[in-house]
Amino acid sequence: MLKVEGLGKRYGEHWIFRNVSFDVAPGELVAVLGESGVGKSTLLNSLAALDTVQAGRIQLDSADVLSLDEEAQALWRRQEVGFVFQAFHVLPHLSVAQNVALPLLLLNTPGQEREARVQAMLQAVGLSGFDAREPRTLSGGQLQRVAIARALAHRPRLLLADEPTGNLDPETAERVIALLREQVHQLQSACVLVTHSMAAAAVADRVLHLRADGIAPA
Repeated sequence: MLKVEGLGKRYGEHWIFRNVSFDVAPGELVAVLGESGVGKSTLLNSLAALDTVQAGRIQLDSADVLSLDEEAQALWRRQEVGFVFQAFHVLPHLSVAQNVALPLLLLNTPGQEREARVQAMLQAVGLSGFDAREPRTLSGGQLQRVAIARALAHRPRLLLADEPTGNLDPETAERVIALLREQVHQLQSACVLVTHSMAAAAVADRVLHLRADGIAPA
């Protein structure tokens, strides 16, 4: 599903990483480990075509992502990519259901189908009945589950997760990462997770190590 070949990113003359090549299959969660400053978050931004790279190729299904113009990349992100972040990024002025519905609204999903998708995702992440709750009333683990539901509501082909358990206690982190893996397997999305957490990496289907000169099995 996702194929990355020879990806390289530099600022000025300094390469952050180069020669990064790997594949991710449908339903596979791949964890990427690496030293601080090696560019793990930059790699995710590059995979989403949010950062410009100086070398390489990214293909998701039949789409040659880096060959698309900016407008086409923005549409591709909206349709095919979901994001989960360490800081949740749940919008405080919207209810739980409204947060989860956001990507569906952006894609003009009809109201009945949108409601059904939101309810299905809330049930999948264990938040049935939380529709009208405000984010300020939720725990960190519940907020991250809302973020996962939102990221997967439009059934993206690619899910990018940046330290999704970084703000959670170990027990909650374990539950959240297991939920993320379960949903990736169910929806058959390709997931790239960057993390410092060995516990999170242990749940992944495969673990890679990012270095300045490439990427390899950890």
